[in-house]
Amino acid sequence: MQFESEINGHKITIDAAPGVGGENKGPRPKPLMLLSLAGCTAMDVISILRKMRVEPDDFNVEVQADQTNEHPKHYYQIHVIYSFEGQDLPHDKLKKAVDLSDERYCGVSAVYKKALELTSEIRVNGEKIEE
Repeated sequence: MQFESEINGHKITIDAAPGVGGENKGPRPKPLMLLSLAGCTAMDVISILRKMRVEPDDFNVEVQADQTNEHPKHYYQIHVIYSFEGQDLPHDKLKKAVDLSDERYCGVSAVYKKALELTSEIRVNGEKIEE
């Protein structure tokens, strides 16, 4: 159940849980879909914010997903939480960067939107901001 793959010259091992014949020596394929979304949108948002001359002290993207109970089990809803830390962060610019990633630049979210419900929220210093 363990497979080694190569992506952009980097090796990654995927594996299954021991309960289904794996040895837990790598991530499962489906959660990598969530990682792909988080990485794609995070890179977009930071790139856009840098152009706006906005530098948060810390930035995190958390992706939560719900999947079906029936086979083939798949995600039907994904929620992305963008968390920014720092002083005097302009909420309008944070929102614009997130919106640009979501609506124009992130190819992963563009594909996922065609197959499932994709929602998001923005938090600044632990507090959700209204959109």
